[in-house]
Amino acid sequence: MAGSAYDADGIRELIQDQVATPNSPPKSNRRWKPCFSKWLYRERNLIERFFSKLKHFRRVATR
Repeated sequence: MAGSAYDADGIRELIQDQVATPNSPPKSNRRWKPCFSKWLYRERNLIERFFSKLKHFRRVATR
């Protein structure tokens, strides 16, 4: 969900206002690069794919 397209100051501030830590890869043309954890990004992606598969199986089970 949070690719480098979500690397805007407004989005980062919105996430921080919700007492969360933004972790999206910075754009290549950004002068100040915010901290980014590749490990955390991979783990979040793994969880997102897991829930996507669960939704797919729910769709099959309810037919």
